[in-house]
Amino acid sequence: MFDIGIDLGTSAVKLLLVSGEGKVVRSVSRSYPLEFPQPGWSQQNPQDWWDAILDGIPELVAGIDPAEIGGIGAAGQMHGLVAVDKDGNVLRPAILWNDGRTAKETDYLNYEIGKDFLLEHTGNIAFAGFTAPKLLWMKKQEPELFAKIDKVLLPKDYVNFRLTGNYVTDYSDAAGMLLLDVANKQWSKEMLDICGLRESQMPELHESFDVVGNLLPDVAAKLGLPETVKVVAGAGDNAAAAIGTGCLHEGQCNLSLGTSGTVFLPCEEFRMDPVNATHAFNHAAGNYHLMGCMLSAASCLKWWVEDVCKTTDYNGLQAEIDPEKLGRNHVYFLPYLMGERAPHNDPAARGAFIGMSMDTTRVDMTQAVLEGVAFAFRDMVESARALGITVDRSTLCGGGAKSDVWKTILANTLNVRLDQLEEEQGPGLGGALLSGFGRGQYASLDEATGKAVRFRGQILPEPELTGRYEEKYRVFRSLYPALKEIYQTL
Repeated sequence: MFDIGIDLGTSAVKLLLVSGEGKVVRSVSRSYPLEFPQPGWSQQNPQDWWDAILDGIPELVAGIDPAEIGGIGAAGQMHGLVAVDKDGNVLRPAILWNDGRTAKETDYLNYEIGKDFLLEHTGNIAFAGFTAPKLLWMKKQEPELFAKIDKVLLPKDYVNFRLTGNYVTDYSDAAGMLLLDVANKQWSKEMLDICGLRESQMPELHESFDVVGNLLPDVAAKLGLPETVKVVAGAGDNAAAAIGTGCLHEGQCNLSLGTSGTVFLPCEEFRMDPVNATHAFNHAAGNYHLMGCMLSAASCLKWWVEDVCKTTDYNGLQAEIDPEKLGRNHVYFLPYLMGERAPHNDPAARGAFIGMSMDTTRVDMTQAVLEGVAFAFRDMVESARALGITVDRSTLCGGGAKSDVWKTILANTLNVRLDQLEEEQGPGLGGALLSGFGRGQYASLDEATGKAVRFRGQILPEPELTGRYEEKYRVFRSLYPALKEIYQTL
């Protein structure tokens, strides 16, 4: 039997067909537009997600006996607000995870409601990208639309609604809304009251591997699949990526170098970060995890290559970097193009190049972009180490994981061993494995990942290069505090 994994990303959906042996036998991608109606705003039309899936799945399963498709598991970009009315119609464009319009609402939650209150009832403080501040913004700025909300969904939950007709979510994704009591796995009545919501407006909570429905008849017909196909609750993209890289248990780590960047650390028991630099969330495996998230990671390189250098030759630009100059670059880059979450929690932060001189070249600046993202990862890793967590090895996933020079910079900036995946499919593979486990293909997630996750070597830190990056990181850490007040005036 096969399972379909849906990776609902920010710029595209990636669909995977995965065999019962955990092998990806086919993949299909469909892109869709991203809207930036004002500086710092980011939104999408959920119908575009659905159209992309309707268009892509028939190609994905072409030539496969439909009776051999057992289930579907979706992984989705987290935190996005999808508000629907009583007929299931979307009320406004989805406000995405990297949207920064909610600075006032975030401050209200953190400083008037209070961080201690938020930690008590959710396990986390407010960040501008979370769903609760978006709801407060909508309540104030769009009260007529807010009054029509029948259900509050996350992006992959909207896809599951269109697949099954059921309003459901999973704990790993719901944990990023600031509406869930993460430790006790239930909606927080106190937070719902603050946002002006009733529990009946929230989707039903499930583990990520729970079967939550079958395909609706008309959807099955459009996709060319039987109505017997089971749909599991799925997971937030980072939790699903952790499944797809075999990062299930305490002591493991996964770095995701995608549009955003994350450090993912599973925990067997619920724990919080007392300085709030990392999030305390539920894991798709059924336990918990700590996660640091930076808003712009591989998207910084995309911006530099495509928007500034006006090319798509990523490999060519990176090939110009002299390995002997790693750790010796005089240019620094702050990767805060969409504001920043961990560890600064500052929607006003912005990107910056610092240290340029008359002899600065485009190659220096390309290298600075890669290094700046790596230094921001180091910020998150240091937050975890401050909690007494050992981070000395990690898997790596995301589009940036294809870059050899970037992996070398990361391994040495973080001083960790990077285990290289034979095939990096991250969230989509995780969604498919959750589906297979949920419908009984695998006896456990350990069995599923044992079959699916394979490695092809390691990147080890080099003592001399690690030392050079240690010196540069100390300088990098001083830059944001020096610019913080200036950001506020911009």
